[in-house]
Amino acid sequence: MLQERHFKRRFTAAAAALTLTAGGLAGAAAVTSAAAVGVQIAAVAAAPEASAVENGLARTPQMGFNNWNTTGCGSQFNEAMVKGIADLFVSEGLKSAGYTYVNLDDCWALPSRNADGDLVADPVRFPNGIKAVADYVHSKGLKFGLYSSAGTKTCADNGFPGALGHEKQDANLWASWGVDYLKYDNCNNTGADAETRYKTMGDALKATGRPILYGICEWGSNSPWNWAPAIGNSWRSTGDINDTWSKMIEIAHKNQPRAQYAKPGAWNDPDMLEVGNGGMSDTEYRTHFSLWAQMAAPLLIGSDIRTASPATLTILKNSDVIAVDQDSLGKQGTVVSSSGGQVVMSKELANGDRSVTLTNENGSAATVSTTADAVGLPNASSYRLTNLWSKAVSSTSGTISASVPAHGTVMYRVSDGTGSSTGTTHPLVSASSQRCLDAQGGSTEPGTKIGIWDCHGKANQAVTLTAAGELRLYDGSMCLDAYDKQTDPGTAVQLWTCNGGVNQQWKLNPNGTVTGNQSGLCLDVTDGDEPGGNVNGTALELWNCNGGANQQWSLG
Repeated sequence: MLQERHFKRRFTAAAAALTLTAGGLAGAAAVTSAAAVGVQIAAVAAAPEASAVENGLARTPQMGFNNWNTTGCGSQFNEAMVKGIADLFVSEGLKSAGYTYVNLDDCWALPSRNADGDLVADPVRFPNGIKAVADYVHSKGLKFGLYSSAGTKTCADNGFPGALGHEKQDANLWASWGVDYLKYDNCNNTGADAETRYKTMGDALKATGRPILYGICEWGSNSPWNWAPAIGNSWRSTGDINDTWSKMIEIAHKNQPRAQYAKPGAWNDPDMLEVGNGGMSDTEYRTHFSLWAQMAAPLLIGSDIRTASPATLTILKNSDVIAVDQDSLGKQGTVVSSSGGQVVMSKELANGDRSVTLTNENGSAATVSTTADAVGLPNASSYRLTNLWSKAVSSTSGTISASVPAHGTVMYRVSDGTGSSTGTTHPLVSASSQRCLDAQGGSTEPGTKIGIWDCHGKANQAVTLTAAGELRLYDGSMCLDAYDKQTDPGTAVQLWTCNGGVNQQWKLNPNGTVTGNQSGLCLDVTDGDEPGGNVNGTALELWNCNGGANQQWSLG
């Protein structure tokens, strides 16, 4: 059953630590008797239905962070961590990208309420209390979220006090602390009616007068899409995610048929993002992020951004993909075809464009195709395709097709018109470092090493794509060149006078890789997939294509 997953992933070590008697809190805590719980549950069952009052929140899917997938109930879940996340939201550009909420999950409280029946923050984890943490998050221009459960206890092993029968008291307390977001779980619910329990908390939140985004987390068990839009801003449409390809795709499949229920202010929630947690490849994480954006899902970072790699941040900060998720029309994308592990989704956007995802769920590369008509575009003589990962632009008369690697997704924004990246000049940005392809030292001498360097916009980083497949630098007289026409993995890439040789011809692929026409190998940041790689000056070479972020590039 779904609760079992919660108990498997909730850590027990912290529960022992939370038996503190600091300040006499545990000794003074009120213990609710079984009879009292029965009275509280009866009161919930008799509560009037919540009205469908618009709270003005989540007009686009909420974006932010939740600590659970990173810390669980471990010792690193504390005030310093939360403040550090808020700091990084600002310094790493996540706030600018749209991420707003910094949310605490389970295990923030003591195991018992105090003598007044109030929840009490664990004084070891949060020595200054929850309000102080919320105030710090607010000082960064961000919003603060908290967790509880619509049951007698939360989902952690041994559990912490749930809000069942305490809805009004807890909602008022959270509002006084400055809480902006409630994730409301479903553990230890005593079998009471789900819709009634969640409506009761919805009423309590509204009654505080504070705008609190309400995330209903009952795992899709009671078809919340039928009733949750009237009382909450999002509802879990599936069970819990984990950091594996199979589970992520399973959850996507379960969420895809619920598109009709999503709308501004009310969203299907297929659970938090696992991007960057290490259980999937960079290609798979791009698929994960692409599909969540296509499904208009909340984008809640579930990885530890204190240690996030540039590759992880490249995915999480992709402004073009985020724009699809945050599109003001508020429509969830729908599946237009699914056959043999090839899935095409289309999402209507506010300006009339369509976002199209071509996903290959198979274990080997495949060509995935659809048409402008199939994805719902009006009839036109030509369509402009903007690849939201490689940033390359192309045109089609109607067929939308790409070679997609195993477990990969190519994501296009499609509109009427034409366009091409051929003949245009851009920096070429590495996904593994967020640094640019660079002719070392600004030299124009044949044989100059090609590597990566902090992007600065100068001529030695200005790459022009030609119709012949060349990648020209400077005034166009110098080309990217595979050393001595070699085709072995490890061949160096250098600057050389353009001569039309096949070792100077390249292909920018839909999945963001750049392959040599002569070798078929990928343009690779040497050891860029290893710890300590990706530093300024790291050389480029040809290598067997493997889907790593150090082989993925975009036009800046």
